[in-house]
Amino acid sequence: MVTQILAPLKLVSFEKIDTTIYATAEGACNATAAEIAALIKHKQRNGQIAVLGLATGSTPKKVYEALIRMHQHDGLSFKNVVTFNLDEYYSLQPDAIQSYRHFMEENLFNHIDIEKENCFVPHGGIPQEMVKMHCQDYEKRIEEFGGIDFQLLGIGRNGHIGFNEPGSHVSSATRLITLDHLTRFDAAYEFGSLTNVPRKAITMGVGTILKAKRIVLLAWGERKANIIQQAVEGPVTEFVPASYLQGHHNVEFILDESAANALTRKKTPWLTDDVLWNNGMIKKAVTHLALTLNKPILKLTNDDYNQNGLSDLLALYGQAYDINIEVFNQLQRTITGWPGGKPNADDTFRPERATPEKKRVLIFSPHPDDDIISMGGTFQRLVDQGHEVHVAYQTSGNIAVADDEAFRFIDFIKDYNQQFGISNAAADKMYAEALAFLKIKKNGEKDIEALRLVKGIIRRGEAKNTCRFVGISDCNAHFLNLPFYETGLVEKNPIGDADVNIITNLIEQIQPHQIYAAGDLADPHGTHKVCLDGIFEAMKRLKAESLKLKAESSELKAESWLSDCWLWLYKGAWAEWDIDLIEMAVPMSPDQVLKKRNGIFKHQSQKDGVVFQGTDSREFWQRAEDRNSATAALYNKLGLAEYAAMEAFVRWRY
Repeated sequence: MVTQILAPLKLVSFEKIDTTIYATAEGACNATAAEIAALIKHKQRNGQIAVLGLATGSTPKKVYEALIRMHQHDGLSFKNVVTFNLDEYYSLQPDAIQSYRHFMEENLFNHIDIEKENCFVPHGGIPQEMVKMHCQDYEKRIEEFGGIDFQLLGIGRNGHIGFNEPGSHVSSATRLITLDHLTRFDAAYEFGSLTNVPRKAITMGVGTILKAKRIVLLAWGERKANIIQQAVEGPVTEFVPASYLQGHHNVEFILDESAANALTRKKTPWLTDDVLWNNGMIKKAVTHLALTLNKPILKLTNDDYNQNGLSDLLALYGQAYDINIEVFNQLQRTITGWPGGKPNADDTFRPERATPEKKRVLIFSPHPDDDIISMGGTFQRLVDQGHEVHVAYQTSGNIAVADDEAFRFIDFIKDYNQQFGISNAAADKMYAEALAFLKIKKNGEKDIEALRLVKGIIRRGEAKNTCRFVGISDCNAHFLNLPFYETGLVEKNPIGDADVNIITNLIEQIQPHQIYAAGDLADPHGTHKVCLDGIFEAMKRLKAESLKLKAESSELKAESWLSDCWLWLYKGAWAEWDIDLIEMAVPMSPDQVLKKRNGIFKHQSQKDGVVFQGTDSREFWQRAEDRNSATAALYNKLGLAEYAAMEAFVRWRY
């Protein structure tokens, strides 16, 4: 292992906008809310009105939650506050469940003492011939209140601010705009499908936004990382409207770690600042250099290091040759065909322990198909190699079942029961209620409980089919149905004690040597992240209980399993771990890739047009195969053996 050495001080900034990075989105939101509260109080002391420009969507929700807490517990008053929202879908009526007026009422206005007549949101339901006048009046009203003191922004993956799509002019005012295809794709999750997403919206213009006295843009998650880098470090261009903010005198981007990942100071920190050259940083630098130059690691030269900002490494450690071999060997050691550990083998440099030879394994799957999509090859390998494998499906996944799939399922049950004269009063009632609701259901309307139960049954059956295909019995498939998920809406409840207790009890029951979990840390609002938080909290509680027992007794046999339990994290269908972070890579042959594909096919309700497809038109099996083959290709590009595909994991040390 390389000794940690601090390189000479080197401060270079590529950022053209003040940017603050927080460890978590929650911490960033609390800081933003504190700034807004301070502005409101300052204006109150001076007998003035505080004019806030507000954004919608998942990004600012925790800011609003923090402001509500300050109002309810700290006495923060909003009596002197006037708000102007950035935008609204056209043509949605204000009371529509997807309207931004409804969003603001549910997430802020209804919980504070603001005067409702001081809450301005563009009206999405006015006749088209009145839109221009409405937009002009909106601009005029902002001016009448003295302009916006504090403007809160999010950013779209195409760089839009408000609904100012690529191509928007820097001087644009409030107007009706046609939504970009990517914007509509990203909104499809809220509307149930792409076809239900409005094609137009009313938005404040870029020029309107730039008149604000203070602007704060928030962004969370790796999905925003590339566009943040373009907005902060790239040229000012109409194709990235957020880049116009570079010209504002008082603007700040507030990010979490994942959203900042593509910034130079995070991606290649040795180019901007002093670096602690520990093993992880060296691995990051060398793999990045090799991939940038399109050269295998073992072919990197001293000149390559010197000409690409890594001369410090040579000064500290000598020749490129020695550094190359060290990093190459580390990558080589991550590759294993024995994810449960290889019996009777020296495990000094292997990712997993050789003992015990047969392990108890618990795979957590946030949705009923994440196990096979994200780690199907490893799942199969663990079963084939004789380990006791359990799968815990954390949520029912019912919201991802299309209505027509539920309709088809109910029809089948009805016809089957009629054919064989079978009758169950409770089941018949449930199916009848679900069917009646399906016939009158409106776009975006919340499913009733009976329909959610039907959709959950569909997904449970598919998951059990996958388990049988892989080779584990039904008794090793655990359906947790965590309560936080069961809202019937895209928006979920926060993780709670009831959820954590269910997870904790299962882990205690199985006492696994290995746990696999979806490590999608980037999205603080996604189901994967919430499910992972539940696992982390469960492990934290189990560890605390173990320490308590240790303090009370010298006999720890009952809890000794916890100290020997390793937690491995896998990624979802859309992304993969950076190669310098991967600690276990499980290679797959072409036959194994095909078998994984057939396992994914067991989830018929998620094939041929998924409810929440997103911007990626590929089916899940295609996404998984492309990701796995890309990981293998990356290893090969760095000079290691060539495989058809690889699944990658990072170990979480709790």
